[in-house]
Amino acid sequence: MKKIIVLGGGVAGMSAAHELAERGFSVEVYEHKENYCGGKARSVDVPDTGSDGRKPLPGEHGFRFFPGFYKHVTDTMKRIPVTGNRTAFTNLVPTETITLGRYDKKPFRTLAHFPKNIAEAEFLVKNLFGSDLGLTREEEVFFGRRIWQLMTSCKERRVNEYEGLGWWEYLQADRFSKTYQTLLVEGLTRTLVAAKAKTASTKTGGDIFLQLIYNTMNPFVDVDRVLNAPTNEAWLTPWFTYLTEKLGVKYHFSSTVKEIKLKDRKIDRVLVQTGGKVIEVEGDYYIFAVPIERMAPLISDEVLDVDGTLETIKQLAPSVSWMNGLQIYLKEDLKISRGHVICSDSEWAITCISQPQFWPDVALENYGDGTVKGILSVDISDWFAIGNNGKAACDCTKEEIYDEVLFQLIKSLNTDAKIPLTKEMVVDWFLDSDIEISEKPFPDTITPGHSTYSHNREPLLVNRVNTWSLRPEPYTNIENMFLASDYVKTNTDLATMEGANEAARKAVNAIIEASGSNKKMCKIWDLHEPFILAPLRRADKKRYDKGLPWHHKQSALTSAFLFITHLFAKIARLFTGK
Repeated sequence: MKKIIVLGGGVAGMSAAHELAERGFSVEVYEHKENYCGGKARSVDVPDTGSDGRKPLPGEHGFRFFPGFYKHVTDTMKRIPVTGNRTAFTNLVPTETITLGRYDKKPFRTLAHFPKNIAEAEFLVKNLFGSDLGLTREEEVFFGRRIWQLMTSCKERRVNEYEGLGWWEYLQADRFSKTYQTLLVEGLTRTLVAAKAKTASTKTGGDIFLQLIYNTMNPFVDVDRVLNAPTNEAWLTPWFTYLTEKLGVKYHFSSTVKEIKLKDRKIDRVLVQTGGKVIEVEGDYYIFAVPIERMAPLISDEVLDVDGTLETIKQLAPSVSWMNGLQIYLKEDLKISRGHVICSDSEWAITCISQPQFWPDVALENYGDGTVKGILSVDISDWFAIGNNGKAACDCTKEEIYDEVLFQLIKSLNTDAKIPLTKEMVVDWFLDSDIEISEKPFPDTITPGHSTYSHNREPLLVNRVNTWSLRPEPYTNIENMFLASDYVKTNTDLATMEGANEAARKAVNAIIEASGSNKKMCKIWDLHEPFILAPLRRADKKRYDKGLPWHHKQSALTSAFLFITHLFAKIARLFTGK
């Protein structure tokens, strides 16, 4: 039986271990964390909060979101048993609305899915077409045409042309208002992937935006799903139990890979630090499922002598940013919205969700001191912008971060009388422990050129322009070395749980082939491309092959698209009187 060493026990490492163990391979996982699996996806026990036999309050590293276009990670979840003869996949529940919180304006709400009845259709039309978002007609039309261009562009144009084009430039943000820039240009990049609109790849941002649009237009897809309990309880702990107790995977915590040792152009062993000492770990094949900033230092001159292409990992390593969570625990359940809230005007690109409404079987009185009834799970996606307190989040103490986040939340949401969020409602709060605060400024090795009072131990890869070519394949020229992390080239092309799972599957497939095994390959899905648009994409491919730019043609399909848009606008006026 071939022995596989998996270095890194996040979603990528667990996914690789799952697929390998189900196929009969012997698997050992070495995880840097002391007692948590799941990497950035994990929830955590807030220290010193459990009392009188109650559980500690649940905290999180960051954003938790299972959109409808996820295929890989949800397929794996369907094979993770939980109590009641169910699977982890059944612990996903759909959200109902998306809310845009704005400074000094009433929050804007819309459906998070295709309308399923007349009441939802009326709600959608009234809110989507009847609300004044502050956009001009010219801005709306231009944005729509740019999205149509993405929908009808061939894949080759996206990879070779849009990859080198910033999202800001593609949407010509400099031409239009601050509202256009905030809502339509920066909204996706800042709040979902912690990227800057001026440097974010249009290929990546555009592809993901289209997936969300296609999901919204499909009545059989839940666009936005969340877990029905803290992440560890609903997913990661049952997964770990299944891997170790049912599939025989050996898990080693507090184990940090330090060095790769080669012999005869193969990995001979890896050095792992654990328990205050360095040990030698040997296997037949090695999967590196560690994040980019931890992988780059492992690419030594010895490694590069065998596979010089891995130099791109070092070049890619600075393409990271910060996206970390803050939980606010309330003395009452403040629902706000039946889904995610995007504070579009917030300086620190804040998003939040009220958790208990999605946790019907979680008794919060059994957590903390028993007084918590509401939890706002908040994500901070721009740590380097100046807040209302005159400081960037990266230069604040933990208390200052909490105070400013609460201020931005209140300013974004309290223009609606139905959301009376106040500081007096707060019982406790918790900032992700990956944010380390220093009393003295120190050079930040994760964000070059920035000196701060804080350090992020787990930053997030962001898709900047012209970095696709730097991303490696899951296999290498070192014949027993494989890569499985969200920086690997995948169809998902985004630092997400889905991208990590897909990368793991590709690494496993490469091992199956390299080992000569007859085991079944892992399934890989591509992003959805509506068949109805295929003729237009083929037409654009012909233009692309001739060296011609994308061109708007008034085809029958385009005419139908514009007619439907015009029809919706007329219906909106009937409902809203505008």
